[in-house]
Amino acid sequence: MNLSRNLLIGAAVAGLLLGGCTSKVTEQAQYSGYLSNYDNLQEVTTPSGGTAMRWVSPSWNPNAYDTVAFERLELYPAPKPNERVNQQTLDDIRDYMSNRVKATLGQKYRMVHHTSAAPKGSKTLILRAAITGVSASNEGMKWYEVVPIAAVVGATQAATGHRDQDTELYIEAELIDAKDNQTVARVVRKVFGKQLSNETQKITAQDFKAAIDKLNVDLWAFIRS
Repeated sequence: MNLSRNLLIGAAVAGLLLGGCTSKVTEQAQYSGYLSNYDNLQEVTTPSGGTAMRWVSPSWNPNAYDTVAFERLELYPAPKPNERVNQQTLDDIRDYMSNRVKATLGQKYRMVHHTSAAPKGSKTLILRAAITGVSASNEGMKWYEVVPIAAVVGATQAATGHRDQDTELYIEAELIDAKDNQTVARVVRKVFGKQLSNETQKITAQDFKAAIDKLNVDLWAFIRS
């Protein structure tokens, strides 16, 4: 009787430990320091069905601008590639996302690489954006560490064997009014890529392309109004 009871308690505890939900948003401890500040961020549901931490100025009007200054996403802090996420993968993710962002913004605004390239009299927004983390963690388990721009891989396996792993991409961005250098919007976002079959499978840019495409659906909805 006692043995059976202990087994039931042990199974319940294991279920709680291994079955916890991965957070859908970036935790405060995972903020990279890239943004000017993180004040007043609120959790919102995006048009694509995702979740983000976002702040938008009450004065925000996407139709008040005709130009966006943006070159490409940054990798922040300095990349720390390893055997699962190499430098080529990081560059490929950045390039794909940068190109998609430019294409989306370009449907509404003139795109320039820097404010100095904007025509005189332009009403310009500056987009600062960075990839701040790429990770893989055991499905259904709370990850144990945050290492910016590195593969974060759980060191343990479930008692039943290898677990699928969730791939996660972390992005931070802000829009700044070039006229007065005031931030008009900030967002911190975690998106999920394809699941990996185990903790040795390499992460690739292809794993995140569908997730990045959804991000741009949300970007278009944000500027379209």
